[in-house]
Amino acid sequence: MAVVDFEMKFTYLVAGWEGSCHDARVLNVATSNPAFMFPHAPEGKYYLVDAGYKNKPGFLAPFRGQNYHLHDRSREDGDRRKEMFNYRHASLRNVIERTFGVWKTRFRILRGIPRYPLEKQRNIVIACAVLHNFIKLFSSEEAVFNPEDDAVDDGNAQDDVGEASTQQQQQQQREESNDMGHIRDHIANAMWNDRLD
Repeated sequence: MAVVDFEMKFTYLVAGWEGSCHDARVLNVATSNPAFMFPHAPEGKYYLVDAGYKNKPGFLAPFRGQNYHLHDRSREDGDRRKEMFNYRHASLRNVIERTFGVWKTRFRILRGIPRYPLEKQRNIVIACAVLHNFIKLFSSEEAVFNPEDDAVDDGNAQDDVGEASTQQQQQQQREESNDMGHIRDHIANAMWNDRLD
């Protein structure tokens, strides 16, 4: 699991989990365990996450079940408002896909990494991320860092949030998700109203 900034640099990386482990589970562990030193977003700021994650404080997911087809005027404004939000959310989040594309193009070893023991895999991933950032800092003019494809993913990934250990934790997660849902609604409404002005 990785956090990437808009400059296409890794700002946080968790490596060493088996590939079958869902990123949402890794995120839950990283954000709840101080040993992982996760850089929580400052107040009023959010990490953009894909539809495979739920809203929670500091993490803003797209609306589920909404496409990004703004040209269809037959839909009600509420649906179009959500589509506009999802389209802009995905456009911003696209830097993540571009960063991983550049990373895997530059470091082809990342494509055949499973033949190594897990600890060596972790070290290779971390080393490649550090080298990627170094190259980005000192050679950002390289063609590999230019936007290749700004396609927007459809955001219809399946949800797998991991397991909550108690009903109380599950209730707290639902409340936090609702809070972020209200923030997402507010942002979507503001974007829609700005478009109309």
